[in-house]
Amino acid sequence: MTDTLTRIQEEIPVEMLKKKGKIKVSWQLILTLLMFVFMYLPILVLAVYSFNKSAYSASLSGFTLEWYLKLFNDGRIFTSLQNSLIVAFSAVGISAVLGTLMAMGLSKYQFPGKSLYRGISYLPLIVPDIAIAVATLVFLAVFAIPLNIWTIVAAHIVFCLAYITLVVSTRLANLDPHLEEAALDLGATPTLAFLQVLLPQLVPGIVSGCLLAFVLSMDDFLISSFTARSGYNTLPM
Repeated sequence: MTDTLTRIQEEIPVEMLKKKGKIKVSWQLILTLLMFVFMYLPILVLAVYSFNKSAYSASLSGFTLEWYLKLFNDGRIFTSLQNSLIVAFSAVGISAVLGTLMAMGLSKYQFPGKSLYRGISYLPLIVPDIAIAVATLVFLAVFAIPLNIWTIVAAHIVFCLAYITLVVSTRLANLDPHLEEAALDLGATPTLAFLQVLLPQLVPGIVSGCLLAFVLSMDDFLISSFTARSGYNTLPM
């Protein structure tokens, strides 16, 4: 009996070590790895071919930095980048303020046509870019507004506002409403309660919405091309 117990005590740690050393591979892990490979492998291939001596990407013919030298010596690229940054920062900054206020208004107040207004405010999320671009161009033409970099900003605010409002509204739905009520009961004004209690809790949602809107604004081509005139090209254009 004693020999049997001793043998079991010696075998248990060995079995536990064997199981501990095994790596459990699940289909979720495999799917995640395949997804990352699918997304980032084309970028890696593009980076490799950017050093290709040949002007065509059919085959690698040697290593060169010629294309990077041409890139950094092309003033049009940097002018377009500057325009893109001006448009993106301006549109996101304005949309962050308006989107936060819109999300709060839709969350806290009741007014006639609220459901209809909420649906209309989220339309830029589902309407194709070409429809927004054409509608914006027609609007500008009707009011005889000349195209420039600020018409691009105005057009970008339309879809940036929808994304930021959606993200901030989601954040608002997960907050405890009693915190703001407690601040009001303790003597804080509505403005002070918003700035010191509600706004710090909304910052993660506002930042997330701004980052998403900034990427979409920098990447936009259709809306920018319809609302810009010659000389105000953005980087995607």
